[in-house]
Amino acid sequence: MTRELITTWNDYQAAADRLLAMACRRIAIYDENLAWLKLDSPANLEHLLRILKTGQGEALHIALRDASPLAQRHPALVNLLTTYSHRAAVQQTPQHLAHLRDSMILVDGKHALIRFDRDQARSKLLIDEAEELRPYVARFEEILAAGGEPVRTTTLGL
Repeated sequence: MTRELITTWNDYQAAADRLLAMACRRIAIYDENLAWLKLDSPANLEHLLRILKTGQGEALHIALRDASPLAQRHPALVNLLTTYSHRAAVQQTPQHLAHLRDSMILVDGKHALIRFDRDQARSKLLIDEAEELRPYVARFEEILAAGGEPVRTTTLGL
């Protein structure tokens, strides 16, 4: 069981990378727009692919306050989400949740990276802390239950 305070953006990125590498079954991400996570790096794409191939049910769920940068800045991630759309979901949260300023990455119900404010790197890394994660898991589920728009990773048309 480990708890660590993160105070710099480099440490935040390293902690996010570390969590993705540890994932075995499920990754849940709530974020402003994925700007700081670098999910489309080759190493992180490999971790996501591994989870999408071996996890159970919906292995990857991403909730974003602003999903518009996804297609513009993360084409490799969009491609992966399109290929594994049966195992992954992305949704834009409703406008009434736009005031929320935190972000979280939840992994397998026992690891997490919680960023307290979208404009600061200050966050806490939790490893093997299932009990402490329960409120965050419940909060993520509440965010999903609040609705929002599913983000389409494919273009509709003829």
